Amino acid sequence: MSKSNYPLKAPESILAAARRAAARDGVSLNQFINTALAEKVAALEAEEVFTRRAAHADKARFLDALHRIGPEPPRPGDELPRD
Repeated sequence: MSKSNYPLKAPESILAAARRAAARDGVSLNQFINTALAEKVAALEAEEVFTRRAAHADKARFLDALHRIGPEPPRPGDELPRD
């Protein structure tokens, strides 16, 4: 895996919070920032995938499938919370 350097300019308050979070996790600030960046990129890419899939969704077919399942009650453990 190749690596690149990028000069990061961030407000001191954010860097201080990131340093504290990295220390709590027992990792370096660099590793913490890399992990946070990877998580954000993964979330954005997942959003793109779901958006593309939703564009091909067919609500009528979905509702038809639900109708064919029938009125079977939820199985134990599948109930909705009563709150």
